[in-house]
Amino acid sequence: MANVLHVLPDLDGDELGYAQMLVADMTEEEAMQFALMYRARRKDPQMILILTLIGFLGFAGIQRFVVGQIGLGILYFFTGGLCLIGVIVDLVNYRRIASDYNQKQAYEVALIMRRFAAPRAS
Repeated sequence: MANVLHVLPDLDGDELGYAQMLVADMTEEEAMQFALMYRARRKDPQMILILTLIGFLGFAGIQRFVVGQIGLGILYFFTGGLCLIGVIVDLVNYRRIASDYNQKQAYEVALIMRRFAAPRAS
């Protein structure tokens, strides 16, 4: 059983608990592979905050494009972040936006790890 805190020390809160659940049945080597793949895919909440703040300068929706919500990003871009109300909501909820994206990425990485893991001898 791998300890995710050793391989991903920069995680905190719910993200740490979710990652720990995903690597619970992995070996240390698999956990390291998971950590490398996940670290490359995850988005830092501070980056989402900065991109949301850029929305006030007229480029609303960039944070939604970055987390893969293309439709909402287009809507924000053409409506000025729904007249800045959506940008303000995203400003308040930037951690949740990053967390939702990161949990989805962690789950996908865990699926990839399970799919391509070598069969273990019993």
